[in-house]
Amino acid sequence: MKKPTVLILCTGNSCRSHLAEGLLRAAAGDILEVASAGSKPAGYVHPLAIKAMQEIGVDISAHHSKHMNEFLEGEVETVITVCGNADQACPMYPGQLNRHHWGFDDPAHATGSEEEQLVVFRRVRDEIRRVFEAYAAGRRDEGKRR
Repeated sequence: MKKPTVLILCTGNSCRSHLAEGLLRAAAGDILEVASAGSKPAGYVHPLAIKAMQEIGVDISAHHSKHMNEFLEGEVETVITVCGNADQACPMYPGQLNRHHWGFDDPAHATGSEEEQLVVFRRVRDEIRRVFEAYAAGRRDEGKRR
């Protein structure tokens, strides 16, 4: 049986959506296909996002920034937006059954030294982790009831 696809959207697809993609894939990659994209992709994954995820044993270094329109041809069961701009720009995808909006601060706007910026990346990572691990647990429970 094909795993349902969860698409995580953000504006730039450089930080929050990749943090969420990596965390959700780590928590539920065995039961969900997980991808991320942006409405205006930045063209890169922020190095501090990669570093913050490495600290918790999740490797997103091979991720790349993608446009949300790349997913219009496939079946997307659930769309989760992690910033307000992406929520407003989000199209309907073929097969889409669910849509959630969980907004998080954009760590790319952090200022100060690299260490001060990394503190913000860690905080946002941990906030995203709590939400997406709870979502993964809920999906597992839902699967057991079926």
